[in-house]
Amino acid sequence: MVPFAGYSMPLQYGSVGAVASHHHVRNSVGLFDVGHMVQSNFRGPTATAFLEWLHPPPSPPPPLSPPTPSTLSVLLNDRGGIIDDTVITKHADDAFYVVTNAGRRDRDLAWFTDRLQEWNAGPLAREKGKVEHELLEDWGLLALQGPEAAQYLQGLTSFDLRELTFGRCAFVPIEGFNLHVARGGYTGEDGFEISVPPSQTLDVAQLLSKPPVQLTGLGARDSLRLEAGMCLYGQDLDEDTSPVEAGLTWVIGKDRRESGEFIGAEGVRKHLKEGPPRRRVGMIVEGAPARQGAKIFASESLEQLGVVTSGIPSPTLGKNIAMGYVKNGWHKKGTALDVDVRSKMRRAVITPMPFVPTRYYRG
Repeated sequence: MVPFAGYSMPLQYGSVGAVASHHHVRNSVGLFDVGHMVQSNFRGPTATAFLEWLHPPPSPPPPLSPPTPSTLSVLLNDRGGIIDDTVITKHADDAFYVVTNAGRRDRDLAWFTDRLQEWNAGPLAREKGKVEHELLEDWGLLALQGPEAAQYLQGLTSFDLRELTFGRCAFVPIEGFNLHVARGGYTGEDGFEISVPPSQTLDVAQLLSKPPVQLTGLGARDSLRLEAGMCLYGQDLDEDTSPVEAGLTWVIGKDRRESGEFIGAEGVRKHLKEGPPRRRVGMIVEGAPARQGAKIFASESLEQLGVVTSGIPSPTLGKNIAMGYVKNGWHKKGTALDVDVRSKMRRAVITPMPFVPTRYYRG
């Protein structure tokens, strides 16, 4: 167990090491306890408009029937820096489910409170109705991940999981429990994130952790997400980084890039128009692995171009992979750089992400 975001979190379970757990998720199915994540509901007649002001992407239209759509998003400060990365699920025009990071809990909840107070005092809320925020305190969140996840979960439910494609959610009956199930996750594999009421979390976790499922800890979670090219807040994202720098422009609706009214829009548009000062990139590093904080240099002039934010030896590829930020113009595929690893320059090559192809189920 290790401290993480104010919680004690499992680094690994029993004698199964992080690399073995990593391979098990890539080849079979693993279960992650991610109940430290912050789960919220937003409801009210103007909830759609509020969340479109709070986040850059447009709210997805609700389908005529479940499954309902989700979208990755970002909370931005007034300068366009990333307060947190989030997932938003639209259940109806006036009801949304939002998941945010445990390490940003205090910052996010204070931001929600202040922005709700501002919104609810405004003309639209006064005319059409206010928005309420419900914190799902102590709710469980379990991530069932891997190529055998769907087969395992299908054996526990009458719901046809083929209808639940990547980025969709539904309330699914699972052995007597009625649970919110989202198809997606943080590993690059097919899988599900399952929200569970506090009184049912232990029972559901036990139900979902029978062979071939293995309980999987933070060690494997970090290596899996980095192979999938996914960011970890606090390492790869922070409040001084815009979504354009982070390679997350795609989360912003195309029409909203030009004219959308959302918090931080001016800073985002400046980077879109003028180009960002730096860009997030993936790298393959020769020799020793480059870890967080390693400096990145131009090979010829030794001008410092940026810094590594995440780096590991990739269990799947057998190569050292890293993610970081470099000066704009040095981010093209195939660009050769040098990285200072323990006072020795190591050759690195800019490589497209994800490092390992994703296998999401899209139907």
